[in-house]
Formats: sequence, C-alpha cells, structure tokens
Amino acid sequence: MRLAYQPKTYREQGGNRFVVQSGGEIQIKTGGKIVPNSGTQAASIAAAPAGGTGAAAGAYDTAANRDAMIASVNALITACRDAGIIA
Repeated sequence: MRLAYQPKTYREQGGNRFVVQSGGEIQIKTGGKIVPNSGTQAASIAAAPAGGTGAAAGAYDTAANRDAMIASVNALITACRDAGIIA
C-alpha cells in the first residue's frame, strides 16, 4: 500500500509559483531574507509614536504625533507594495 504525502508547502508543477496551503508556513532563518524583483530589500520603517495618555488615551495627543503615525503607515504600505506583498 502506497501512502500519499500531501505537503502544505510546495512548488507548483512548472516551477513558477510556490504555494503555502492552510496550516503551512515559511520560516526565514537568521540572515535569510525575501528579496523583491528589484533586488533591494525594504528599508526599516520608523515606529509610529504611541497614543496619548489620560483623556487622550488611545488617540494621538498632538497633531505632530498624528502626522508621524500617518507617515509611518504610508511608509509601511509603500514598502509592502514595492516588495510585491500588496498590489
């Protein structure tokens, strides 16, 4: 009796796509990286400032902090697009 092995990660026939099925995962070890077609890895993105405190808890207590958060989110979206993670 031959048992069929169904991996959760595999390269499609023809080799043009790598598939990760539900329950599968890709682990990148220390020093490993995913490089987009451009060959350039995304630069690190500055962390957004923390929200306010007291009455402003969970919000941005100054316009400057709000603008810094918006800039961080925009940089993250741009990096994801440049890396081909999102369209």
